[in-house]
Amino acid sequence: MKGDEKGESQTFLDRFFRAFGHEGAIEAGAEFEDRLKKASAKGKTGFADLVWRSRSGVPGVLIEMKKRGEDLSKHYPQVERYWMRITPNRPRYAMLCNFDEFWIFDFENQVDEPVDKISLAQLPERSGALTFMEIGGMRPVFHNNQVEVTDRSARRLGELYQLLYERGKQSGFESFSEEQLQRFILQCVLAMFAEDRGLLPRDIFVSLIQECLTGGSTYDLIGGLFGQMNRRGKTPAGRYQGVDYFNGGLFAIVDPIELTPQELNFLDICARDNWTYVRPSIFGNIFEGAIDPGKRHAHGIHFTSEVDIRQIVRPTISDFWEERITGAGSIAELNALQLALQSYRVIRRVGRAIFCMWPIRS
Repeated sequence: MKGDEKGESQTFLDRFFRAFGHEGAIEAGAEFEDRLKKASAKGKTGFADLVWRSRSGVPGVLIEMKKRGEDLSKHYPQVERYWMRITPNRPRYAMLCNFDEFWIFDFENQVDEPVDKISLAQLPERSGALTFMEIGGMRPVFHNNQVEVTDRSARRLGELYQLLYERGKQSGFESFSEEQLQRFILQCVLAMFAEDRGLLPRDIFVSLIQECLTGGSTYDLIGGLFGQMNRRGKTPAGRYQGVDYFNGGLFAIVDPIELTPQELNFLDICARDNWTYVRPSIFGNIFEGAIDPGKRHAHGIHFTSEVDIRQIVRPTISDFWEERITGAGSIAELNALQLALQSYRVIRRVGRAIFCMWPIRS
C-alpha cells in the first residue's frame, strides 16, 4: 500500500482485523466513518475512521488513520476528542496509525501518553500488546504502561507512610506530627522524581539513602538535600554540588525526621523504581490509600482520577484554546493569544468540590 489516508484506510483496517482472526472489520461489528457529534476541533460532527464498540468480551477500539510518514503526535487531541464523544459503549482502547506505526492509548488509565508504540514490522513479535483485537483475547501487555509503575510505587510509599504513621501513633506523635510526615513523604516523592528526570544530580537521593543505611543521619543527609532544594541558585560546591532551587514552597520547612533501618529499606526500594515513568497521580494515590477510611470520609478526601479531570478540562479549556490557536492566521494573532494565555485564570473554590473555570477573553 502507498499509505493514502483517504483511499486505502478501510482496506488496511479490514486486513488488520483479519490478521487477528476476524472475517473482516465489518463482520467483527466495527463501523467505518462513524459520525460523532461535536467531536471536531470546531465543535462540529467528526468522522472517526473506525469504531469497534465495546460489548461483552470485546473491549473495543477507536482507530484513526493518517497518511504514511505523518507525525502521529500532532493528532493526539483529535483521537482523544473522538474517544470522549463515543456513545454508547465507548471502546476501552484507541489507536493512531500511519500505515507504518501504531500508537495505542488506554484513556481510562493513562490519558496523555500512549501505552505502547509498535511498528508494522514489529507486529509478529509484539502481538501481545494487541490481544484486545483477538476473539476472546487475553489482557494486553504494554511496554509503556506508566499506570502499573505508578501503582507499584504508590503502594510501596503507602507502606512506608503506614510504618512511620504507626511509629508516630505509638509515641503520641511526639517526634513528628501527621502534617510533618505527609510533607516529608511528598518531599521524598519530588526528590525521586526530579532525580530520574535529570533535575537533580544523578543518583544523589539513592546515594544519600545508602549513607543513612550505614549509620548516617536522615535529617543531616536527606534533610540537608531538602534544605539545598529550597535555596535559590545552584549549589556551587560540597556534598550537594549541582542541586538547583525548587520553588513552590514544598521545601520551605525541613522536619527533623529520622528513619529506622526498616523504613530506610522501604525508601531505598522506592527510590530504585524508574521515576521517569511515574505519573503525578501518585500524590493522590498515596494519601487516599494511606489515610484512615473514617477520616477520609469525614473530611471528604477523595482523589479524582486523571480521566475524570480530563473530561472536564478538555471541553471547557483545551478545546477553546486549541480552536483559537488553530484558527490564528498570522504571527501577530499568535502573539496576542500568547498574551491572552498569560492572563488566563482558573478559579477554584475549595469546599464541596465547587470549581469555576472560564477564559478571560482578549
